[in-house]
Amino acid sequence: MDATFSEYCSDPEDLFGDYDSIVSDSSFLAKLDRVGQNMRQHDIDHTTSSRCPVILLAGNPDFTSLKSSTDNCPKQSCDDSMTESFLEGFTDDAFLDMPSSQLAFLQDPQTADRNCCTDEDKTSMPMRHPEKSVSTEERNERHIAPKARKSVSDHLKRAMMANAATPSSVSRTAVQKEAVVTEEISVAMQAMESVSMATTDLGPFFGLPTKVKELICNLKGIKDLYEWQKTCLNLDSVQQRRNLIYSLPTSGGKTLVAEILILKELLCRKKDALFILPYVSLVQEKVRGLASFGLELDFMVEEYAGSKGRFPPVKGRGKRSLYIATIEKAHGLVNSLIETNRLDNVGLVVVDELHMLGDGSRGAIIEMTLAKVLYISKSTQIIGMSATLGNLQDIQKFLKAESYTNDFRPSHHLYIYIFEDILDSSARQSHLSNYFVFQYSSAMQKIDQDHIVALVTEVIPSQSCLVFCPTKKNCENVAGMICKYLKEDFIQHKQAEKAVLLGELRSSGNGCLCPVLKKTVPYGLAYHHSGLTSEERKLVEEAYSAGVLCLLTCTSTLAAGINLPARRVILRSPYVAADFLKRSQYKQMVGRAGRAGIDTHGESILILQDKDKVLKLVSAPMEICKSNLMHSDGKGVLSLILSVIGLNITNSLEQIRDFMSGTLLSVQEKQVCLERSLWEVTQECVELLKEKGLVTVSTEPQDGSLQVTKLGRATYKGSVDLTYCDLLYRDLSKGLESLMLNSFLHLIYLVTPYDMVSQCKPDWMVYFRQFTLLSAAEQKMCAAVGVSESFVARKAAGQNVKKNVDQVVVSRLYLALVLQSLLKETDLWSVADRFQLSRGLIQTLLSSSSVFCSCVLHFTEELEEFWPFKALLTELTRRLTYCVQAELIPLMEVAGVMERRAKQLYNAGYKTLAHLANADPNVLAKTVENLFKKQANQIVASAKMLLNEKADALQEEMDDLLMMPLDLLSL
Repeated sequence: MDATFSEYCSDPEDLFGDYDSIVSDSSFLAKLDRVGQNMRQHDIDHTTSSRCPVILLAGNPDFTSLKSSTDNCPKQSCDDSMTESFLEGFTDDAFLDMPSSQLAFLQDPQTADRNCCTDEDKTSMPMRHPEKSVSTEERNERHIAPKARKSVSDHLKRAMMANAATPSSVSRTAVQKEAVVTEEISVAMQAMESVSMATTDLGPFFGLPTKVKELICNLKGIKDLYEWQKTCLNLDSVQQRRNLIYSLPTSGGKTLVAEILILKELLCRKKDALFILPYVSLVQEKVRGLASFGLELDFMVEEYAGSKGRFPPVKGRGKRSLYIATIEKAHGLVNSLIETNRLDNVGLVVVDELHMLGDGSRGAIIEMTLAKVLYISKSTQIIGMSATLGNLQDIQKFLKAESYTNDFRPSHHLYIYIFEDILDSSARQSHLSNYFVFQYSSAMQKIDQDHIVALVTEVIPSQSCLVFCPTKKNCENVAGMICKYLKEDFIQHKQAEKAVLLGELRSSGNGCLCPVLKKTVPYGLAYHHSGLTSEERKLVEEAYSAGVLCLLTCTSTLAAGINLPARRVILRSPYVAADFLKRSQYKQMVGRAGRAGIDTHGESILILQDKDKVLKLVSAPMEICKSNLMHSDGKGVLSLILSVIGLNITNSLEQIRDFMSGTLLSVQEKQVCLERSLWEVTQECVELLKEKGLVTVSTEPQDGSLQVTKLGRATYKGSVDLTYCDLLYRDLSKGLESLMLNSFLHLIYLVTPYDMVSQCKPDWMVYFRQFTLLSAAEQKMCAAVGVSESFVARKAAGQNVKKNVDQVVVSRLYLALVLQSLLKETDLWSVADRFQLSRGLIQTLLSSSSVFCSCVLHFTEELEEFWPFKALLTELTRRLTYCVQAELIPLMEVAGVMERRAKQLYNAGYKTLAHLANADPNVLAKTVENLFKKQANQIVASAKMLLNEKADALQEEMDDLLMMPLDLLSL
C-alpha cells in the first residue's frame, strides 16, 4: 500500500496538513482489506479489474501525477496491485460501504470501460463526456502531450462534484451509509476552502505560475531579476501583505517589482488592483505593455487618463481588473468605488513616484486618495515606489508602512565638467582617460565653449546620448549647433530609416515639417520638449528607442516621462529655466543613464561654471516631502472635507477630526500648521464650505449632521476646483438662457479651462480677423458673454477701451476660437500658424479642454437644471479627446494609436475596433507601413482588451435591466 501511494504521489509535501484522512485513516484501510478478502472468491472479469484505477480516489491524495492506463495498465495484464487487490471480486455487501455514485459507476462495466484511465481529466472520477468513446490509439496520442498539472483542490472538488452528480439506484441502507460519507466530504470541502484561503501560492515564481516568468521574458526581455528585487519580493511585509514603501535611485528596476505584486494580487488573491502613475504618457505606455499580460492571464486592463475612464468602473463579471490611472483619475475612481461600496474589491494600490506627495496640488490629491483608502478599506494593501527621500519616516507613519531601501542601480559613473576639467565625482580629482579626441578650432571654441560636440561624439552614433537643456529654445539651438560640426558620415548611418522618420513627421503635420527637425534628423538628432505635438513626440521617442535617432536635446520633462535610457547623459546647465536644479530633479535626469534591463552601462556629465555649486547640487541632502493639503490657502483640506462628507465617510465635526488624524498633514502638523492647529484649520474649513453653499447642516430634529448640497456634490463628483465652482455654475446658468447650438462655439467656450487663461495673451489683430469670420449668431453669442465686435476692433487698432471688460472672459473666448478652428479643420499646424501660437501650446490646450469638458459633464449630471448639457457635452468630450474625423475615433480609442496610425489602419481596411481586435499581428505589421511586429502585437492586444471592456459594459447594462427589483418581495 505504501509503495503504491508513493508511486502516485509526486509531491513529498502534504498539501492538506493534518487533514489527510483517507490515507491515514486505518479504519478505512481495514474496510478495504476486508472487502478484498471477501471478494477474492468471486470471479470478476479481468478486463474490468484492469481498467479501473478509479478506486485510487480513496487511497491517493495527490491526483496531479496519475499516469495513463496505456502506460501502467496493459490491456491483458495489469501490474497495478491497487486495481487487482481492490477490485478482484466485490460482493453486493461490500458495496454498502461505498457512496452510491461510485457504486453505480463500478456496477456498469461499460461506463467503467469508457471512463477509466482517460486523458480527459487524469483523475479518479467519471469523464465529463461519457458518451464519447476513446480508442487505445487515441489515448496513446493524447498521452504524448499531457495537460498541465492542476491543483489538488481543483481535482478533489471536481471529483466530489462528479460523485454527487452520478445517479443512484441502490438500497436504502446504502443511501444512509452514503449520507455519512457525504458529511465527511463536506468537512473535507470546508478544510480545502480554508487551505485555499490561507495560501495564495500558485507557483514557483514568487507565488505565481511559471507562465508569468515566461511572459516577462518574452514580452519584456527580462530573463532574471536583480538580487535586490528578489529580496524585496520575499520580504515579510510583502508575504504578509503589510503596506510597504521601497526606495531606490532612478533606473534601479522598481516598476518590475510592482508589476509582479500586481499580478500576484490579480491571479492569486482574485482582487482588483490600482496602479497610479503621474503622467498620461506613462499610463498609456503601461496600458500598452500590460494588455498582453491581461489577455494571456485573463484579467482586464483599464485606462484612466485624460477623459478616459468610467465612474464607477464596469463590474468584471468574474474577471479581475487592473486600473492604470493618472493621479487625478485615480482619486475620482476611488471616490466612485467608495460611493458604490466596492473599494474592498481593490486589494492593492501601487503608487509610482510617491515622493510627488510633496508636489503642490497634485501631491494633495495623492494624499487625499491614500487617506481615503486607509480609512475605508483595512484589507487594501498600499505599495509606494519612490526615489530616495529625506523624511521617509513621515511617509511611513502616514501609510502605516514598512520600508525597504537599496542604493542599487546599473553600472553608472558620474563626471562633473568644470571649465577645462572633467572630474570623477567619487574621486573628485581623477580625469577621464579618453578626454577629448575631438579637435577644436578657435572659431568652434567660441561657439561650443562647453565642448558639447566633443562629449557627444564620443558615444554617438553607435550609442545613445541625452543632452538636458534649461529651456525649450536652448534645446533647439543646441541640436542645430551639434549638427553644424558633425561629419557627413553621420548622415550615412541608418539613412533609410531616418528618411522614413522624416516622412512620418511630415505626414503627422499634414505635409508640414518643423524646420529644425528637418535639419537635425538626417544626422540622427532631434529635440524633445512640450513644444512638439503628441504625435511628433511619439514618433521621436519611438525612433530614439529603435536606435534611428542617437541623440535628443531635451528639457527636464523627459526625465519624468516614459523610459528613454542613454549610454551618456549630459546636463547642459544646472538650471531649469531660471531655477537652480533640485537634487531630486538632478537625480531623475542622471538616472536616465544605464537603466535597468535596458543598458548595462551608463555615465552622466554635469557641466558647471562655478565650482562652489558642485557640492550644493551633488552632495546636498535629499528634499523632504511635506503635505500639500494646505497648498493655496488650504484648498486641499477644503476639497478633502467636502468629499468625505459627500461620500458619507463622515457627517460630524468629530468624525472629520478623526479622519484628518490619518493624513500626512496630521503627521507633519508641527511643521506645516505653524499659525494654528489642524483642528482649528478643520473647523475653519467646514465653516467656509457652509458659506460657499457647498455644505449644510441637516434640518432633521436632534440630528445636526453635516450634508453636502447639490452644488457641493456636483463639485466633488466633477473634480472641479473649488476656486472655480461658483464661476462655472454661473457661466452654465447664463449659458442655458441663450444657448447657441448652430455651432460648437458656445459649448466650447463653456468648457475652456479657466487655468489656461494665464498661458496665452491674445494677438488682437488675429482676434479681430477671426471675430469678423464668425456668423451673426456666433457674434451675438460673443456679445452675450461680454465680448463685442467693437471692443475687439478698438483693441486691434491700439485704442484705449473705457468700458470695463472681464479679461478672463476675453482670453477664454480667444482660446475657444482656437479650439473651434481645430475641431473644424483637425489640422494643428495650420491653426498654430493662423493664431501665431506654438503647436505644443495648442496641443496642451486641446488636452486640458477635453479633461475639463469631462469634469463639467460630471458636474452637470448632478444638477437637474443642467439636464440638456449631458448629451451635448458627451459628444463634445469625445470630439475634443481625439480631434480627428469621426470615422477614425474608434481606432484612436486604442492605447497608443495616434491620428497618423489611425489613418494608416483605416486605409488598410481596419476600420473598426472589431477589425483591429481580430487582426493577425503578423499580417498587420506587413500591411501597415513602418509598423514593427512588437507594436502590432501591442495594438492588437490593446484593441482586444478595449473590446472586452466595452462588451462587459453592455453586459452589465443588460444585467441591470433584467435584475429583479430588490423591493419586489416586500410589495
